[in-house]
Amino acid sequence: MSNIVAIVGRPNVGKSTLFNRLIQQRQAIMDDQSGVTRDRHYGNSFWTEQYFTVIDTGGYVVGSEDVFEGAIREQVEIAMDEADVILFMVDSMTGLTDLDKEFANVVRKSKKPVYLVVNKAETRDREMAAAEFYELGLGEPYAISSQTGFGTGDLLDQVVKNFKNAGIEDPDAGIPKISILGRPNVGKSSFLNVLTGKERSIVTDIAGTTRDAINTRYKAYGKDFILIDTAGIRRKSRVKEAIEFYSTLRSVKAMEDSDVVLVMLDASRGLEAQDLHIIGMAHKAKKGIVVMVNKWDLVEKDSKTVDKLRKEMIERLAPMDYMPIIFASVHEKQRIFQVMEKVMEVYENKTKKITTSKLNEVMQAEIERYPPPAHRGKHIKIKYMIQLPTPSPTFVFFTNHPKYIKESYIRYLENRMRENFDFEGVPITIFFRDK
Repeated sequence: MSNIVAIVGRPNVGKSTLFNRLIQQRQAIMDDQSGVTRDRHYGNSFWTEQYFTVIDTGGYVVGSEDVFEGAIREQVEIAMDEADVILFMVDSMTGLTDLDKEFANVVRKSKKPVYLVVNKAETRDREMAAAEFYELGLGEPYAISSQTGFGTGDLLDQVVKNFKNAGIEDPDAGIPKISILGRPNVGKSSFLNVLTGKERSIVTDIAGTTRDAINTRYKAYGKDFILIDTAGIRRKSRVKEAIEFYSTLRSVKAMEDSDVVLVMLDASRGLEAQDLHIIGMAHKAKKGIVVMVNKWDLVEKDSKTVDKLRKEMIERLAPMDYMPIIFASVHEKQRIFQVMEKVMEVYENKTKKITTSKLNEVMQAEIERYPPPAHRGKHIKIKYMIQLPTPSPTFVFFTNHPKYIKESYIRYLENRMRENFDFEGVPITIFFRDK
C-alpha cells in the first residue's frame, strides 16, 4: 500500500467527518458522542490525479476512565507508523486544549510530514481563531470545515506534494472479500487478530466493542483476501442506541459487499434464532457461507458430541443445509486455519464455472434416473441446461412445461448438482425456461 494519510487527534474533533468527505462515502460512523471510532478504518481517495489511502482513527486520550483508552492509543500509533503524511486535527470551536498539547508531543516523534488541521472553521471568526494553534509548533494551521468542505482543497494540494508516485486507484480491486458476521461477543475480532498476528481490532469482553466494519488484507496459501471484521448483529428489538443501529447497518453492508460470509457462533449457546437470521441474510444475498462454532474449548464433550451437534444444526438450518460447519476455538487456536482453508474452498465453489457440455452430460443422466413427475397427464421433459455468468452459481433448465416443475424436484436437481460438482457452502439458483 502506498500514499497513506492518517487523520489523528483527540476525540470529537471531526476526524470521521473528514474521512468520509475524502473517500466520498458515509463509511465511518459519526456521532457527537466521543469515542465512536475505535479501530483503524481505511478508505481510498483521489486528488489531482493522485490516489491515496486514508486512515481514520479513534480519539487519542490520556488519563480518562474509558476502558478502551489504551487500545485506541495503540491503534492511533500504528496508523501514524503506517502513514506517509499525518493530518493532526484540532477544533476551532473549543480552541487549544491540554489534550492537543499532549498529543502534539506524540505526533512530533513520528518524523513524518504533519499538517495541522483546524476543523469546524465555518465562520470568519473561527477561521481567524485558528492562529492560536501556532503555539503547538507544528507549522501553519489549515483552517477547514470537514462538514462543508471549506479549505480541504488547499489542504490536499499540500498533502499530495509528499507522494512519490501516483498511487493505485483501488488497491483492493479483484481481491475476494470475506466478512466475519455473528452476534456480539462471539470472538470475531479475536479471530481476525489471531489470523493476522496483529492487534487489528480492539478486543474486550464488552459486547459491541467493534462498531465499524474493519477491512484487513490477509494472505494465506498463496492467495490474497480481504477480511472484514464487523460489529455484532443483534435482534432489532435490542438495538436501542443510534450508534449500534448504524453499526448494524455497516455490518449488513459489509455482508452485501463480500463474496463469502463466515458466520461465527458461540458454542456455549449453540445455534440461536439470531444466528439463523444472519445465515438467512447471507443465503438470500447469494453469498458463500461457512459456519464457525467458536469457544469449542468451553464445551464438555465426548467422541460423539461433534456429530450430534452438527446433525442438530443441519436439521435446524434446512433447507439452508449446504454449508460447512467447523467447531473451533480462537482462544486455543484450534482449527482456525482449517476454517480459512474451508473459506477459500467455498470461494472457489462460488466462482466455479461448469462447461455446458459437462453440465448436460452429468445432469441429463441424473434426470433420466429420476425424471420430473408428470402434471395432470402432461409429461415434462428437460431438454438442456446452461450456467449463467453471474456472481453466484445460477443455472437455466430449458423444458417444455417450466411452470409445472415441483419444488421437491428442484430440490432434487440442486442436491444432484452439489454431489456432482461440489458446491459446498454456496447457494444455487435454478431457473426454468420454456423451450
